Amino acid sequence: MFRPVSAMLPSMNAQKSTVAILRTTPATVLRDYHRLLNLAGYQEVLPKTSETALKINISWHFFFPGCSTTPWQLDGVIRALKQDGYDPAKIHACHNRTVVIDARLGERQNKQVNVIQAHGLQNVHLYEPDVEWIHIRDAVGGLADKFLCLNQVYPDGFLIPKRFIGENIIHLPTIKTHVFTTTTGAMKNAFGGLLNERRHWTHPVIHETLVDLLRIQQKIHSGVFAVMDGTFAGDGPGPRCMTPYTKNVIIASADQVAIDAVAAKLMGFDPLRDIKFIRLAHEQGLGCGDPRAIQIVGDTDAAGENWNFVGPFRKMTFASRMQHEIYWGPLKKPVEWSLKTVLAPWAYIASVLYHDFFWYPTHQALLQKALQSDWGRLFHNWERVTIPPDTLTAPGWPEVGPAPSVIDPHYKQESKHHYIQAMKILAECIKEAPEFAARRRHVRKTDA
Repeated sequence: MFRPVSAMLPSMNAQKSTVAILRTTPATVLRDYHRLLNLAGYQEVLPKTSETALKINISWHFFFPGCSTTPWQLDGVIRALKQDGYDPAKIHACHNRTVVIDARLGERQNKQVNVIQAHGLQNVHLYEPDVEWIHIRDAVGGLADKFLCLNQVYPDGFLIPKRFIGENIIHLPTIKTHVFTTTTGAMKNAFGGLLNERRHWTHPVIHETLVDLLRIQQKIHSGVFAVMDGTFAGDGPGPRCMTPYTKNVIIASADQVAIDAVAAKLMGFDPLRDIKFIRLAHEQGLGCGDPRAIQIVGDTDAAGENWNFVGPFRKMTFASRMQHEIYWGPLKKPVEWSLKTVLAPWAYIASVLYHDFFWYPTHQALLQKALQSDWGRLFHNWERVTIPPDTLTAPGWPEVGPAPSVIDPHYKQESKHHYIQAMKILAECIKEAPEFAARRRHVRKTDA
């Protein structure tokens, strides 16, 4: 019988929450990730006897700096686990899907699957037919009575992946802003994995939802940990349409509230004042959201930086403005109801058309600029500079290869294929819309 995180909360709350932060470079990033995880005490909270899920973040199925788990982030965490005696047979990658994000394409475009395959790990897509989901009350029992909002959003309950119960989970977000939650990170990374395709029903109460999901995680998992990559960080109407900046920091913690608070502070926000989900989780005793009460270890001066991000609301895209009008503005009454009916796919189609057909192709200058940086060059040349998976003590990449040319034939070919891929995504989002598709779950309820 595993010991859930919630069983350890009294002892955790008796001492300061710890967040580790390090500055890093491509030449040292693998060594830095190993040091980072141990500074944050990950071996104390992730038992080696449990399966460990690496919850990969794919905010866009196309590569865009700052959006999704980076390959060096994933590679560094896996190498650290292997170096410290975690059995690779018990480690697996974990993906969720949304109707507007193709996780299979995303893991290829973001070069995450390259890392998983190189290390020979299992790669789990939670929405595949062989993954069993169970009712929330079968998973957490009476804890569901403490939810702030999910019982109202889903009066009949909802399903979560059965395999999560008793597993460790390591969240792998990036440091970025978000049009619904101001910032996004460890707590938001659980959103896709724990809720089904109708998760958009929670958008009007997204902050309360993230608190409920953290409560669930602390009940079902044997250990919860987060490793956040800030080599690229994104500012603006994220998690997709952002301006990427090279920030060269990585952070980690067993306290999901604390790591989100530190990331928010780096971006220039007051976590308790500006980020509602951090404040609510802090008040609920689920973690520490007050930076003054968090112990910073590692490159402590880095935690004092203020990146002065403008945030997601100052320069909102047309799509993000419309989302706010629908969920919290004058369009809520006449439009929001349609998102809970068979009419909902109009929103999925609109999202794909705006983001994949318009925004991404018209903002290639941001991508090309980022690809000229050391991290961009490492990403571009990843397949050519990959370090053998069993070379666990390699510090990083002293040579990252040349920067891509704007006339690179590879990128000209990718440009040609972009709209073909976008068309396939558009067709898939209609086909896989939960309002149309039969639910492909193996649901097994426990006996009363």
